[in-house]
Amino acid sequence: MLKQRKTALETQDPSITGFNVGMNSGTSAGQTVFHCHIHLIPRRDGDMEGPTGGVRQVIPGKGNYKN
Repeated sequence: MLKQRKTALETQDPSITGFNVGMNSGTSAGQTVFHCHIHLIPRRDGDMEGPTGGVRQVIPGKGNYKN
């Protein structure tokens, strides 16, 4: 399903140049409703300064691998 949705989004919006995929699994990870729930986040070149680290940006100090 994830691959199908990714392909559909890319077809609908050619400005998409990448994706982040994330999920919260377990209470410690922030899961509040215990079911399968996956975030497919479309990204575009230049949509944020310094995207290095991707979804690790949610952990303070873990997003910038260049430091």
